[in-house]
Amino acid sequence: MRSFSLIDFVSLFTALRWTVALVVLALAFGAPLALGLALGRISRFAGLRWAMAACIQVIQSVPLLGLLFFFYFGMPMFLGIQVPAIIAVTVAYTLYTAAFLGEIWRGGLEAVKQAQWEAGACLGLSAWQQFRHIIAPQALRLSLPPTVGFLVQLIKGTSLASILGFVELARAGQVVSAATFQPLLTYALVAAIYFALCLPLTLWSRTLEARLDGSR
Repeated sequence: MRSFSLIDFVSLFTALRWTVALVVLALAFGAPLALGLALGRISRFAGLRWAMAACIQVIQSVPLLGLLFFFYFGMPMFLGIQVPAIIAVTVAYTLYTAAFLGEIWRGGLEAVKQAQWEAGACLGLSAWQQFRHIIAPQALRLSLPPTVGFLVQLIKGTSLASILGFVELARAGQVVSAATFQPLLTYALVAAIYFALCLPLTLWSRTLEARLDGSR
């Protein structure tokens, strides 16, 4: 047992790099997949719409912790494939991000009136040009606030990666607490760091929602 020191404080901030890294990986791989799911959900082909909807519903119905367990512990058990922790975490967070962002972005795309597509067609634009120049900018405006809100949820969700051995912020707090026997101080600092990360994003989301109000 030892007292809480500057080294412990620094270790909490050092562990923050894994929290940020997991968020970056989830967005880097999940965002393109989310766009594909969103486009599939508004496709004119019913089979594709149902398939994309089924994928989203399956992923959203499984807790993030369940996804982490499946890809790290389940793959070796059921398929005999040993998955490194970083790969398992990346895949789990990618699917989690894609499922939720896909629905957010699908809502943004469907909120754009059909007349906008028709206007683009009247101008002789191809379907891709209509999407790129007319639909996507409006959908982005509508989807940006809830996307930022989901980012806050994703940051807090990275704490679950500690079960696979990642010493991110929450796990570092557990280690420091066990070493110093000062859980109140340690977890108060962990909570303060999460708060400092999430509060600006939350305020930004509310500002964007007011500024980019699609009803105006």
